[in-house]
Amino acid sequence: MDERRESADGDLVRPTPKVAVPDDVQEAVRTLIRWAGDDPDREGLLDTPARVARAWREYASGYGEDPSHHLSRTFEEVGGYDEIVLLKDIPFQSHCEHHLAPIIGRAAIAYLPAERVVGISKLARVLHGFARRLQVQERLTAQVADCVWEHLKPQGLAVVIEASHACMTARGVQTPGVMMTTSRMMGVFREDERSRREVLALMGY
Repeated sequence: MDERRESADGDLVRPTPKVAVPDDVQEAVRTLIRWAGDDPDREGLLDTPARVARAWREYASGYGEDPSHHLSRTFEEVGGYDEIVLLKDIPFQSHCEHHLAPIIGRAAIAYLPAERVVGISKLARVLHGFARRLQVQERLTAQVADCVWEHLKPQGLAVVIEASHACMTARGVQTPGVMMTTSRMMGVFREDERSRREVLALMGY
């Protein structure tokens, strides 16, 4: 039986095999459970240390890849198209480096081609490659923008990210429903106000 499943970006992938979790990693999770006030030896928590460790291997899988690799193959044949290319409402998940709390949001990536374009799924892959690391939203926005700018060399580039931060919604000030927005404009989208307004309007801002 084919056990492949559909990934977030539409590709069929096989389930990730369970990796062995070192004892010291599991013990670290057990220590945290005890410090939080629970008993890591009770039935419901016996397998939790290994599950948490494997989950974090997935959450932080971006450390094991170079996001720019997804931009290595570009195309010249675009039928004379020379307008904005936009991929918006790209969902992503990350974790903040201060509290290891979830960051959940959406991104829009737009560029004005110079000579070449890239497969649209690759823009999402670049985003996920950087998001699956410990992050702050400002750096994530800059990393995505700088990577696409350097490897695609477009006339203009715009990246806008909106996200909810559990370190603010679930702890501390405990203010749910708040979204943080960050952006980076490069090339004509930074230098020309009309072009900037056009791309932001296409993004819905």
